[in-house]
Amino acid sequence: MHVQITQSIDVALLVFWAFVLFFICLVFYLRREDRREGYPLEDTVTGRIDSVGGALHTASTKTFYLPFGRGSVTAPTKGREPVDIAARRTDRFPGAPLVPTGNPLADGIGPAAWADRAKHPDLDWEGKPRIVPISAAGDFWIANRDRDPRGMSVFGADGKIAGRVTDLWIDKADRLIRYLQLDVEGVPGSVLAPMTMAKVKRDRVIIDALNAHQFAGAPGAGADGTITLYEEDRVQAYFGGGYLYANDARQEPFL
Repeated sequence: MHVQITQSIDVALLVFWAFVLFFICLVFYLRREDRREGYPLEDTVTGRIDSVGGALHTASTKTFYLPFGRGSVTAPTKGREPVDIAARRTDRFPGAPLVPTGNPLADGIGPAAWADRAKHPDLDWEGKPRIVPISAAGDFWIANRDRDPRGMSVFGADGKIAGRVTDLWIDKADRLIRYLQLDVEGVPGSVLAPMTMAKVKRDRVIIDALNAHQFAGAPGAGADGTITLYEEDRVQAYFGGGYLYANDARQEPFL
């Protein structure tokens, strides 16, 4: 007897339904994976925590082993305490904006928001800190045709002197300057300012993110000659927040 396997089967239709089944499974997989961080959700008005849901809602915990003996991390994050942000809602309707209640540059709101990153330095492929002072990196120097900002005065958005550049913190992996180390009057240690927010002129450095007196509250450099990922986020947030919170005029609309 001659048997034809596909005699009563439409192969094209079979392939189509196989693709539909695969696509449905893919959607469920992706929706489970994107719920690893930021969940469970809470009601914007009452603060009530929404239910987690069943097996198709939340993905199982994953463990990632870090290089150079730095242990492991889990996703969703386990064992990390929530951060209490100094802010209040402007109204009770859903989506009402938050406003800082203390120092807006350090309260973690809006452009000054920061993440609770790891308390260790970013490492290069050899397991060594990649961002270090150029004074401690003997194999790096400023190119002859580039202007060296060390020793220059730093001016804030108000046109006043905020401090003086004493050193440069470089990224050894990317071969560029990440931070300017500043000596600020009234601050016992040093202050780091992002190089991306600085304009190096012929005889001065201008950082218009902050007014001169606000530099004193900026996060400082690492005591051991390194800067952790957490400290980097705080530095970037402090100066980034200045573009909105440095003075009242920046908080008003242009039109």
